[in-house]
Amino acid sequence: MSHQDDPNLPQQQPAAGEPPQNDGTPPYAPPAAPQYPSQPAPPQYSAPSAPQYAAPQYAAPPAPQYAAPAAQPYGAAYSAPAAPQYAAQTTNVLAIISLITSIVGLSVVGVILGHIGLNQIKRNGEGGRGLALAGLIIGYIGIALVLLWLIWIIFIMVAAGSAASSSYYYD
Repeated sequence: MSHQDDPNLPQQQPAAGEPPQNDGTPPYAPPAAPQYPSQPAPPQYSAPSAPQYAAPQYAAPPAPQYAAPAAQPYGAAYSAPAAPQYAAQTTNVLAIISLITSIVGLSVVGVILGHIGLNQIKRNGEGGRGLALAGLIIGYIGIALVLLWLIWIIFIMVAAGSAASSSYYYD
């Protein structure tokens, strides 16, 4: 097999400026047009006509199936049906007082009453758990703020005392 007959090697390209050699066959064959099956003709439709409706036939309403209420004697009082009775749930008084004292500023009293109120609510099934919790939370926040304020005052006093003792006075 010669070097010129090898199909894996590129064909001899013409030199630059030379026209390509043509042996009369086009460089590619144009694709054939696809053949589709013929479609049937679309059906012919006519315009729709208005439907013919008959007037509806209604029957007479049936007679009521209940008796008329019995006549009450003249002057008889009208009595309304009784409303359902619900057991009113009482709110724990200590929970209310806990919230009020915590808001006013008696935080320690509010915390103590809040804990006692929560214990009573758990034991007796009374309402007011949210009030007692609010009294506890506000009371603890009040105690924390008072403690922070006291720490700040002590810090200021210590800083002022150390500044006064470390200054030098010359006479």
